[in-house]
Amino acid sequence: MKAFNALEWQIAGRYLRARRRESFISVISAISFLGIMLGVGTLIVVMAVMSGFRADLLDRILGVNGHAEIAAYSGQFSDRQSLTDALQAIDGVVLATPMVEGQAMFSSGNTVRGVLVRGMPEDKITLMPSLANAIEAGSLQDMQAQKGVAIGVRLAEQANLGIGDKLSLIAPRGAVTPFGVAPRVRQFPVVAIFRIGMSEFDTNFIFMPIAQAEKFFSTPPQAGRIDVTLTDPDMIDARLGALQAAIGPDHYIADWRQRNQTLSGALEVERNVMFLILTMILLVASLNIVSGMVMLVRDKGRDIAVLRSMGATRGMIMRVFFITGASIGVVGTLAGLGLGTLFCAYIEEIRQMLIYLTGAELFPAQVYFLEEMPARMVVSDVVQVLAIALGLSFVSTLYPAYRAASLQPVEALRYE
Repeated sequence: MKAFNALEWQIAGRYLRARRRESFISVISAISFLGIMLGVGTLIVVMAVMSGFRADLLDRILGVNGHAEIAAYSGQFSDRQSLTDALQAIDGVVLATPMVEGQAMFSSGNTVRGVLVRGMPEDKITLMPSLANAIEAGSLQDMQAQKGVAIGVRLAEQANLGIGDKLSLIAPRGAVTPFGVAPRVRQFPVVAIFRIGMSEFDTNFIFMPIAQAEKFFSTPPQAGRIDVTLTDPDMIDARLGALQAAIGPDHYIADWRQRNQTLSGALEVERNVMFLILTMILLVASLNIVSGMVMLVRDKGRDIAVLRSMGATRGMIMRVFFITGASIGVVGTLAGLGLGTLFCAYIEEIRQMLIYLTGAELFPAQVYFLEEMPARMVVSDVVQVLAIALGLSFVSTLYPAYRAASLQPVEALRYE
């Protein structure tokens, strides 16, 4: 007899359609279905939000800092421009940018605070999407000619600065005098105001042309570092060999995972813990399938005895009850996939609706660094969730199906 034939599907279908005296079993099956559907849907939404949050946050951080940092052990490159060109030519490298960076004191009116000044070639600044696409006022063009700087929108608001206004920067090391090293004070016009979307950058970062930064910090022409941006931050391992071959033994590489180890580790731990917790929910829902199927087997003892008496094999009985239990898991999993996909597609609209209904600010941008709720469904994550849900559903059905197949007709009819 062919496995999973039409007769077996027909019998399993009748068992799934509850009668009045089987209403309690039907309730357990419905709870199992809802548990699996909500578990799968929630797991897909949580994984998508975690992936979207990680991608969005890394895009903002790495869009400014790059995916790998190249520096010389001696503190100075032998030929910084040639090395930059060699790195730019590597397959998968989007941008190789030499830069000089240093801390300075910002002063404007009554606002005085520490800032991080970063000098970059003017043509490279305009090629950074995270900065070039974040300009709210002014322009990055002709920054060198105007000897100006670009500041974040939060810093501009705190100091009440606009385009064309001047700010003062104080470098700790300036001219050497008989009384010691005097700090260097320079004024720069504001030529651009950017909003990257993270308070750390919008408040503390100031960009200027690299030649201007070298002069301000009295840095040698071959000092600083080179930031490398790849097409995908997760391909850094595949490109490390090529990068190392290009820079030689006199330089070292620090990738974005090392520089953001705490943040990356925290995101990964949170992702794994949430996945584990929600998988436990799926496990509980699958245990409901076990209890519901065991009760169904006890209720259908007379039917099993009749089928066995008419020539049905143990394998056929086992397949009938396997189809019955697995159908609950499969349909619940597919419904959860649809629910999770729909939720991810309209998650921002749902957030805005909840804000409107409750009047509470959900996930404020100044705390979570995000202007809107991100949701990024990754195929591998979805496949993993579906595989776990279906696997638990199938495994949960095996014991009740085996118990049904092991039932002897004489025992089943003894108390009928």
